[in-house]
Amino acid sequence: MKPAQPPLDDAKRHEMLQAGLDLLDQGITVFDAGLRLVAWNRTFLRLLDFPEDLAQVGTPFEAFIRFNAQRGEYGPGDPDAQVAERVGQAATFEPHVTERQRPNGQTLLLRGEPLPHKGFVTLYSDVTEQRYIENLTEYQNVQLEERVRRRTAQLENANARLTRASEEKTQIAGALKRSEERLRLINDTIPILIGYVDQDEVYQYANKGYSDWYGHPEGAVTGRAVLDVIGPHVYGQVRDSVRKALAGEQVTYEYQMDRLGKTVFARSTLVPEITPDGETLGFFVFSYEITEQKRMQAALIQAQKMEAIGQLTGGLAHDFNNLLTVIIGNLAALQDHHPGDAEINEFVDPALQSARRGVQLIRRLLTFSRQQPLEPQAVEIGRLIASLAKLVRRSLPESIAVSTDLAQAAIHALVDPGQLESALLNFALNARDAMPDGGQLHIAARAVDLAADATLFDVPPGTYVMIEFADNGTGMTADTLARVFEPFFTTKRFGLGSGLGLSMAYGFAKQSGGGITIQSQPGRGTTVLMALPLIRPGAEPADDGGTELPSAGDGALVLLVEDDAAVRRVVRQQLVDLGYPVIEAEDGAQALELVDQVPDIAIMVSDVIMPGGINGRQLAEQVLARNPLMRVVLMSGYSDEGEPGHGQDLPVLAKPFVRRDLARALAQAGEKTP
Repeated sequence: MKPAQPPLDDAKRHEMLQAGLDLLDQGITVFDAGLRLVAWNRTFLRLLDFPEDLAQVGTPFEAFIRFNAQRGEYGPGDPDAQVAERVGQAATFEPHVTERQRPNGQTLLLRGEPLPHKGFVTLYSDVTEQRYIENLTEYQNVQLEERVRRRTAQLENANARLTRASEEKTQIAGALKRSEERLRLINDTIPILIGYVDQDEVYQYANKGYSDWYGHPEGAVTGRAVLDVIGPHVYGQVRDSVRKALAGEQVTYEYQMDRLGKTVFARSTLVPEITPDGETLGFFVFSYEITEQKRMQAALIQAQKMEAIGQLTGGLAHDFNNLLTVIIGNLAALQDHHPGDAEINEFVDPALQSARRGVQLIRRLLTFSRQQPLEPQAVEIGRLIASLAKLVRRSLPESIAVSTDLAQAAIHALVDPGQLESALLNFALNARDAMPDGGQLHIAARAVDLAADATLFDVPPGTYVMIEFADNGTGMTADTLARVFEPFFTTKRFGLGSGLGLSMAYGFAKQSGGGITIQSQPGRGTTVLMALPLIRPGAEPADDGGTELPSAGDGALVLLVEDDAAVRRVVRQQLVDLGYPVIEAEDGAQALELVDQVPDIAIMVSDVIMPGGINGRQLAEQVLARNPLMRVVLMSGYSDEGEPGHGQDLPVLAKPFVRRDLARALAQAGEKTP
């Protein structure tokens, strides 16, 4: 252990602060209340290409602006007007953050903060290049050596003058004190955590931001060990980097810590201070927070996962719907051929019900992945919430009690039921996260007349269905409540939420003609209110399960185009049962050959997605170009709207389907025939 170092005098502290300031990769200037330069660093001159003789104590702010205006930094225009405008803005001493694109392509971020007695400090950052760390050691050592040499010469001259007159000595001492105060003010104002650690891992300096970051009073860090200041959790993450820096190596690393109840992230660079003899005296610490960057990276990863899920779901839906077409088609055919056989129907009915539930599952997956458009329908809200409440009770811990208050009479809203269920389930899961120790979740639905309150939901006055999710959890602050519908904004820990749930629910409500509002206070719970337009549906259409099929086929020859042999067999049998003779093709190319060779083909039933380079829509275009009177029905395993062409005006039969659905589609195609 080396003997304790003697306390630093004012000159040495001034020297260290100025040296540390010159090591920053960001430019700094300080102007007093009269807009005269009082402090700066070399990075400022380098970033803005200012000559060194322009930067002198007392140089007017206007001189820098005029220099820029005359060399075209602010673009075309009257230089005098440009100077007057910027000087006038600076004289307001208002905090400001702005980006400026220089003519050389360099982008600078300028952040200005007013000083307590007027004047301001400005931080200039080059955001064009982020690799400012490379070759920083050699650059800073050269700059530091030059600064030390020049400062030493100045102090030697000052000491010589001090010996000649006590009055001059007093003036210089006062000047040094003011300079130190300015530099400390600069270091405490800039949004960078700055510290200096000696060989014994003891802080010799820390600015106010550094002390605040670790929760210590200003000035309480100096003289304390690194482990004592940052704590064992952070020290365990940075220990190896500290030792490398004390060995003379510049290092950059990231770490995380709990601060004010939240996990935060920071990036630090340790720059060793090395003597000409190669001895490492300590190192400077330059840190800044990167929590928001980490959050955006996590949100981007989550969005990429969602995109991958969407792509996977689309392919899955196509193949799975083909399987369901075969299953439902064969089961329905078996039931049709043995209508009075109770023993067969005992097995067929539950199998058909399960297969149809599989159809609904695939449609929800497609809606979730945004490959299925909204399918609004008259939804009985009370029945939907009652069903959802059962799912919610099974999903929430036993410590959370769930209660419902639903209207006695049936109330309906015109919405996509799958999207509504997803939004309401998101509300329930958010309530669960807000009640880690248990609580009460209350779900209610009622019809309300929004008149004065319509502006609260940003909807026209009228009658709406009001859905309410209320919990007695932790609640939200006013700042959080103001941003709650922002995409990717979340207060949950990384990995536990994407910040998209409420924003998607808000978009769904607006798309459905309604709105959402949230009421919350810290410690007093949260209430989510969703308003959806109330509709009064007419009589429900009767179940046509027992009605007769549309008229049977007229003997017209049908060309069936389907690449899946099992699906092709089921559809062929359905067409035959409807009274249509059938010829088959496996792909678009084979279908075109048959159309050219068999003039009696009157109807084409084709899958949309097929191999061979010609899909169903393209095939329909070419067939209709050859024979405009051809009746065409397309089959699709999932929604692929948006492609141009004749296919947009043709019946599209969603897989899976039964014989009755096929008959309706053929009848619809016949109605559109000229």
